[in-house]
Amino acid sequence: MKVIDAEGMILGRLASKIAKELLDNEKAGEGEEIQIINAEKAVVVGTKDAILKRYKFMREVGSVRKGPFYPRMPDRIFKRTVRGMIPYQKPLGRTAYRRMKAYIGIPEDLKEAKPTVYEEVRHRKGTAMSLNEIARYLGANIRWE
Repeated sequence: MKVIDAEGMILGRLASKIAKELLDNEKAGEGEEIQIINAEKAVVVGTKDAILKRYKFMREVGSVRKGPFYPRMPDRIFKRTVRGMIPYQKPLGRTAYRRMKAYIGIPEDLKEAKPTVYEEVRHRKGTAMSLNEIARYLGANIRWE
């Protein structure tokens, strides 16, 4: 099992690294589980207006009955981003996707685990919004720190 801390990481870059690891592990037959903590603290780079406009559009596109359905919760947005980077409608991608879990905060059973931090995908400068802020804008109905 691999634990990754998403705090301060750029969402798209981290998601692509995770998707590649999931697929490589699945092809190798290892099936290592990847768990992401602090998913709500991952950031999306860009201006606030552009980010909110894009996420609001993704949430409203389609119809109520047919979809596509887009989540409001930050951990689900994170998972959906990774899902877009793997062939999840094929058996290899589906089993790889099931091996990933994203959490808001740090669960009790992962407090002692030493998380992996990818310095190359850390957000350094420029404007950005956390998934926490985006989720609140989309209407996520939960309280977290």
